[in-house]
Amino acid sequence: MVKLSFMPREEKFFDLIEAGAANAVRTAEALKDLVDDWRDVPEKVMKIADLEHAGDSVTHQIIAMLHRSFVTPFDREDIALLAHSLDDVTDFIHSAADYMVLYKVGLPGPRVRVLADIIVAATKEMAIAAPKLRKTATMKKVLENCIEINRLENLADQEYRAALVELFEEHEMADVIKWREIYEAMESATDRCEDVANVFEGVALKNA
Repeated sequence: MVKLSFMPREEKFFDLIEAGAANAVRTAEALKDLVDDWRDVPEKVMKIADLEHAGDSVTHQIIAMLHRSFVTPFDREDIALLAHSLDDVTDFIHSAADYMVLYKVGLPGPRVRVLADIIVAATKEMAIAAPKLRKTATMKKVLENCIEINRLENLADQEYRAALVELFEEHEMADVIKWREIYEAMESATDRCEDVANVFEGVALKNA
């Protein structure tokens, strides 16, 4: 009788989750490069779009594997939520960059650069946390990363509110409308990072 092993497929789930987190880091870094060095803007936004498409591909692979698998490394609902939350991070980063081209905005100010730094830091915490889900011995260590992601999300909220105040005090209404959407997309990216952290935390508490 042939003994079937499900472990390779379980490992593939982890591979894809880690790939999604790593892609989020690359997308965040591309956004940071865009706002820190305001040159070749259309080309840089196209790179971000390509990375967002790569994130879509990872998400589709995870969901397809869920449908094919009898055994999963942790709850199916958590895997699906994690896949979609990781995808949302890159979606909102892409939206922020896309708005910059669509609205033909000028040189990004300090608040935009700070928010980009926060997004990079939060995605890096996700990428550090993701491999810890592979083993019960390291699973609870993701809580440290989750706490830091939550702190960064709170910091992004503060920056977002401060940015809105400055917008209404210092800019014409047309610029207010443009930049508010950009700020909202960037702040939403950090919200989705927090969603990822919440899934990580739930998985660790249920399985460690």
